[in-house]
Amino acid sequence: MAEQPDDQTVIAGFQSFIGGFRSAVLATVGGDAVPEASYAPVLQQDGCFYIYVSRLAAHTRNLLGSLESPGENANLCLLFIEPEEQARNLFARQRATVQGRARLIERECGEWQQRLDAMAAQFGETIGLIRQLPDFCLFEITPLSGTLVTGFAKAWKLEGEGLRQVTWQTR
Repeated sequence: MAEQPDDQTVIAGFQSFIGGFRSAVLATVGGDAVPEASYAPVLQQDGCFYIYVSRLAAHTRNLLGSLESPGENANLCLLFIEPEEQARNLFARQRATVQGRARLIERECGEWQQRLDAMAAQFGETIGLIRQLPDFCLFEITPLSGTLVTGFAKAWKLEGEGLRQVTWQTR
């Protein structure tokens, strides 16, 4: 059996892998318990992820929850997955997930301006076009746990502050 990498190598591999993406697949759940898969461009900054999405999208409505209980469905999962054409084996595509909790950042606060400026630097002029649209919402996603899969029998769970506690998944 091959020797397993140390925790620091796994953490660095996780961060390097997700750092290569500018978008992620989103998994959210609505108040009706129906799962929704979608995607959004993602800014990674200060240990969190940021998405700027329209209220017209089901995933945004899921994150906002109902008017009676806002944010009740603020848990979500981000999926970063190796493109099919780059995979050596479709059954063992490299991938990472981040389980997180979303928080709405209000337009009136300075943090909203700062994050949108960072998004404009990363994503270009499209942010300038959609920045003023009133239906768009900025969410901060705080990671709660993650996984990294690099091949068959090569899977790790990352937990704790900064996702720095690593457990090799043997089952």
